Amino acid sequence: MEARMDYIIEMLDITKEFPGIIANDHITLQLKKGEIHALLGENGAGKSTLMSVLFGLYQPEGGCIRVRGKEVKINNPLDANALGIGMVHQHFKLVHNFTVLQNIVLGKEDTKNGLLEMKAARKKVMELSEKYHLSVEPDAVISDITVGMQQRVEILKMLYRDNDILIFDEPTAVLTPQEIDELMNIMRELVSEGKSIIFITHKLNEIKAVANRCSVLRRGRYIGTVDVAGTDREALSEMMVGHKVQLTVEKEEAKPSGVVLAVNGLVVKSKKQGHTRDIIRNVTFQVQRGEIVCIAGIDGNGQTELVEAVTGMIKADGGSISVKGEDITKKSIRYRNTHGMSHIPEDRHKHGLVLDYSLEENLVLQDYFEPQFQSRGFIRRDAVHSYAEKLIQKFDIRSGQGTATKARSMSGGNQQKAIIARELTKKHELLVAVQPTRGLDVGAIEFIHKEIIKERDAGAAVLLVSLELEEVMNLSDRILVLYEGEIVGQLDPKKTTVQELGLYMAGSRRGEAG
Repeated sequence: MEARMDYIIEMLDITKEFPGIIANDHITLQLKKGEIHALLGENGAGKSTLMSVLFGLYQPEGGCIRVRGKEVKINNPLDANALGIGMVHQHFKLVHNFTVLQNIVLGKEDTKNGLLEMKAARKKVMELSEKYHLSVEPDAVISDITVGMQQRVEILKMLYRDNDILIFDEPTAVLTPQEIDELMNIMRELVSEGKSIIFITHKLNEIKAVANRCSVLRRGRYIGTVDVAGTDREALSEMMVGHKVQLTVEKEEAKPSGVVLAVNGLVVKSKKQGHTRDIIRNVTFQVQRGEIVCIAGIDGNGQTELVEAVTGMIKADGGSISVKGEDITKKSIRYRNTHGMSHIPEDRHKHGLVLDYSLEENLVLQDYFEPQFQSRGFIRRDAVHSYAEKLIQKFDIRSGQGTATKARSMSGGNQQKAIIARELTKKHELLVAVQPTRGLDVGAIEFIHKEIIKERDAGAAVLLVSLELEEVMNLSDRILVLYEGEIVGQLDPKKTTVQELGLYMAGSRRGEAG
């Protein structure tokens, strides 16, 4: 046994329960000083819950926490901060109409004669941002900066409070590949300064890149802790999901047969004041039955607007969109939904689910008005219920209270599975899938990739939008690269490399566009 003092944090035998579910079932986690300790597990394995207990957001039903060898009671995040524990949450906790600097000092402000004293704070923030290469613009308003920048603000918030135990909860879920590399360097830098990091993730290559040790949770239970250098990705994924996982996608050759989606000369203008540049500039492409066409690009190059125009969430300012030969440019979202289009949206909370509705209500959101689910204007609850039961079974959607579970209380991965179940099960010829595996674990990713390939093989046209280069290369039959609102290249994933794709995405190479 190692000496107790080797550990800066010990969570011993922690149990946390919610209605219908034991989220943490007697879990022990030990963090050494100066290490990056990965916490790995499927969606809903209990990782975020365990860290919320450590950060004082939840009180455990059993077990104890030791910090620097002393047993402590953490009643709230202020207690956690006082112990030197900071946390970057998966969904950032920032005030959007405040500046970067105001967000960093919020709750730890200095005042002089009742007025805010920002001079010293600004100096400290600038020194920290220089020391850890976290360049931020202190006077920028949060709503105007990128997600990657917002994350830097969250990290600076922890450092400003002199936290030396840092929790990163799925920090890379919303970042571009370049921002992920930067974050990894920042984490290495923090540890070299003597800080200790718990890194929640389910991306195996990130664990291999930065973590020293890795603890695995599965369905609320502790499976074990391994040394990362001596453990390969396959072994980690098997510990995590309980069976062997295929890390590569297997698929037959595509057999495209006839155009389903045709986009011609599409233009979308910026809705922001003072912006005159078109966000989508004269984009033309087609997707056929039986093929997966992927729109690749660095976040913020117009992917969101392109998808919103195709799915009817915003109006196109020029050009036309047609599905199966019918011009749908001016049609409503419901018309598109009932005439052959399914859509897995980019933001599952904003556009995918009604969070306060039950799981079963969310599963019929787009066809509750069909005869199958209603009679004389009243919803047939029994029909909805049995339909939902079937989907929960088929797509392995895990929730504490079955079909009655509120969508809000489900883990991110299970929320995503619910959307995918709904969109793949309703009648459609075109599937628009935007970041379908964002924030999912390897087991769920494997399942969703197989489902998307089944869609293709059953004759659907699939338009995929993804920021994950591995997913782009593995899943697509054709790649269209979007850069600053234009298609700058059409690539064959079998004949291109990730490096070449990266050059197109960065705008430094242009080719024959599709």
